[in-house]
Amino acid sequence: MQLRLTEEQKMVQKTIRKFVEKELIPLENDVLRNEREGKPSLPPGKLKELQLKAKEAGFWGINTPEQYGGADLGQMMMAIVLMEVSKTFVPFQFGGSADNILYYANEEQKQKYLIPTIEGEKKSCFAMTEPGAGSDTRNIRMTAVKEGNEWILNGEKTFITGGNEADFVMVIAITDKEKHQATGRDGVTCFIVDRDLGWKSEYIHTMGEWGPASLVFDNVRVPEENILGEVDGGYNLGLEWIGFARWVVGARAIGAAERLLQMAIEYAKERITFGKPIAERQAIQWQIADSAVEIEAARWLVLNAAYTLDAGEDNRHMASMAKLYGANMGNRVVDRVMQIHGGMGYTRELPIERWYREARLWRIYDGTDEIQRMIIARNLIKGHVKLGQFV
Repeated sequence: MQLRLTEEQKMVQKTIRKFVEKELIPLENDVLRNEREGKPSLPPGKLKELQLKAKEAGFWGINTPEQYGGADLGQMMMAIVLMEVSKTFVPFQFGGSADNILYYANEEQKQKYLIPTIEGEKKSCFAMTEPGAGSDTRNIRMTAVKEGNEWILNGEKTFITGGNEADFVMVIAITDKEKHQATGRDGVTCFIVDRDLGWKSEYIHTMGEWGPASLVFDNVRVPEENILGEVDGGYNLGLEWIGFARWVVGARAIGAAERLLQMAIEYAKERITFGKPIAERQAIQWQIADSAVEIEAARWLVLNAAYTLDAGEDNRHMASMAKLYGANMGNRVVDRVMQIHGGMGYTRELPIERWYREARLWRIYDGTDEIQRMIIARNLIKGHVKLGQFV
């Protein structure tokens, strides 16, 4: 049993940390200024420039198979990388990657969608959530009706990450109403739909700096060859996409919480009240101690979820635990850090209030707290998972 990072993992962690400190953190003041002025966080072309710098350092397609030019480092390494990158709020992601379910594309689809996405020539998004259907897939209403060699899609998707920028969407629609009504899972299919086929997107304003999209399909005709996977097999693809996204939320929360806690420690040593640094006050010490313990607990939940996936095992239970605990941990830590900073933490001169707004979303998207608890409890009650099984 290995409870320490390997030398290779430590090397990757160190290299990513240097990249974040050298290339990303210096941009934070500009990002805050741009956002206060209502401008994009990064100027046009800056993200691409940063991705190419990372590529020069050997970080391109971290989880992409080698046959597509990626590093294929695995999920454990992905978790380590995400924890480091999330120590800054500068919107950055490494290039050379594609959604995990896009690898189920056939050869023709891979040439048209997968490879251009990996190479950065196209942007994708995944759409399952609807105004009346989040985790309850029985309420999905978007339909796809076959007519000749085409499928006609009608309906709306909402809160779609990357939906405003995407060149194509992988969208879930009902293709067999009877099957879907019977189970809420069967009878849905995943379609790859280019934007120029006619779907429209609209920006959704949120309390954070991130804005998802509402997608509208009005008699959008999609050719038969654009089905991803099998007809009526879209639910399993959706589960696989969400399963990966869930533990990733936990990893991001850990990175942000570590950075925030370090800010709190430094501020507590500098801030003087009644003749002493507040770091000497028990109330502050306990907040720092509780935060540190919770960060470490979340880290092992996330690493276990990633390790389980690397081992080829079903990680859905662990992913739900990592997401639930990690997201809530992040919310508690940022709240404590703001409290420690007092009035300054509430201002936009520091990034704490920005992280505060962003962190609240972690408990909602990719499955709410309530859904994660339902999944975890159901697995235990029905005996799908036994206590201590993953030790």
